[in-house]
Amino acid sequence: MHFTSEQRLDDGVLEREFTLGDIPGILWTPAPASAPAPLILLGHPPLGLRKMYPRLVARARHSAADGFATATIELPGSGDRPRWPAVEQARADLRRAMEAGGPVSDEIVDALVLPLVDKAVPEWQAALDALLSLPEIGGPVGYSGGVISIGIRLAVVEPRISAAVLFAGSFVPRALFEEARQVTIPLHVLLQWDDEGNDRQAALDLFDAFGSKEKSLHAHLGGHTGVPQFAGDAAAQFFTRHLK
Repeated sequence: MHFTSEQRLDDGVLEREFTLGDIPGILWTPAPASAPAPLILLGHPPLGLRKMYPRLVARARHSAADGFATATIELPGSGDRPRWPAVEQARADLRRAMEAGGPVSDEIVDALVLPLVDKAVPEWQAALDALLSLPEIGGPVGYSGGVISIGIRLAVVEPRISAAVLFAGSFVPRALFEEARQVTIPLHVLLQWDDEGNDRQAALDLFDAFGSKEKSLHAHLGGHTGVPQFAGDAAAQFFTRHLK
């Protein structure tokens, strides 16, 4: 991990940009404390860190106020990272299917999501290795938001993640439904009831598939970007219970 810049935000949060090989990322740590801070990995949709920065830094500052360090990395094929022609084609196929008002086939969902999960999850694990080697960061670790399929895979294969907040707002391949049955960590799942781009019944079926003994589903009226503030506050309280 190589830090490329740093700045102190007006609330005392230290923001440092870094690279991990050719993967850009950002780390936010709260004002100096006597003990290493627990860590939350901030997931995000594949729109690029620059576009997502305002939302990510707001989440990071909110978490820092509760004593958490947070970090995120650029997803494969996003931002300044090289594009994937096959995934770009799958995105185009998805747009056409949705514009036509027809069903989105399993083949399109698999082509769009599975390559991203297969590549992104090992990169998140490598980032976690580097982050936990820093003296100011300790466990336990949580995962928050982003592409839910990435969260599912991470929850299955990464034992250092102790709890996760997942957003049921993206297409999930059938293979990931089977992996969801292997998830055992505590889960806090957010669902926007009127999300125009999400199959509500599929989201409910996915929640039912999770193998966790402690899982809660928080559904709210509104579209994809209409998550109410109190829902974010409840997610923060969830992490405080399970990571501190």
